[in-house]
Amino acid sequence: MDQQGIFLSSVPNNKRARIVNIQGGAGLVRKLQVMGIRKGQEIKIVSKQPFRGPLTIEVCGSQMTLGRGMTRKILVEVI
Repeated sequence: MDQQGIFLSSVPNNKRARIVNIQGGAGLVRKLQVMGIRKGQEIKIVSKQPFRGPLTIEVCGSQMTLGRGMTRKILVEVI
């Protein structure tokens, strides 16, 4: 990993993180921006499903679920 930060999928439950980078194409970046997930945004990990299942996160007071593949393209710093 050449960028600073850790993958969103590595953040423990009930921890807050700030997005430092999104490693993906324009389509992924646009989709995440529509969901309120953009560089500099604070998010909270609500729950992580076992066996490489999805993560539930909280962004701007709304909860949403992201697949593990998508969370491995989002780099964050734990705050």
